[in-house]
Amino acid sequence: MGKLLVKFRNAEPKVDNSAFVSATATVIGDVTIGADSSLWYGVVVRGDINCIRIGARTNLQDGTVVHVSGTGKGTHIGDDVTVGHMVVLHDCTLGDKSFVGIKACVMGGAMVESGAMVAAGALVTPGKVVRSGELWVGDPAQPVRQLKQEEVDMIDWIPAHYVELTREYLMRMKSR
Repeated sequence: MGKLLVKFRNAEPKVDNSAFVSATATVIGDVTIGADSSLWYGVVVRGDINCIRIGARTNLQDGTVVHVSGTGKGTHIGDDVTVGHMVVLHDCTLGDKSFVGIKACVMGGAMVESGAMVAAGALVTPGKVVRSGELWVGDPAQPVRQLKQEEVDMIDWIPAHYVELTREYLMRMKSR
């Protein structure tokens, strides 16, 4: 089974040649995926009624769903972003070097600024702004503290690790 890239309403996904889109990922409509980014197994990116932009060196881990709203501004995910397993992103913005933990949800009009972290399982409600350097937790998510240095280091390390993994997967696919 190959990845599914679907044209919708005359918009066709644009995927950089260096990006990895797994065999079970689905990308629909007005979607752009930047260099060295990765969409892992079971990811759905559905830009059918608005645009989705994914920057460079960004990883969307297994089971993540990204969608949009017809009345919003689209979903914009910056460079060097980590999106954990089974995350839901809906018509929101993730700044460069932001982090969204496993099974979190970021809703319409919300923004996670550069260098901010949303904890696993958190629900960022519509219109909220997760400020740079903050950790937000809970349902609904609230700021609890400034990030620790080891968390800042992790936000920097994970995208580089996923770029290496992406390149390994692409090499293995080419050698088949």
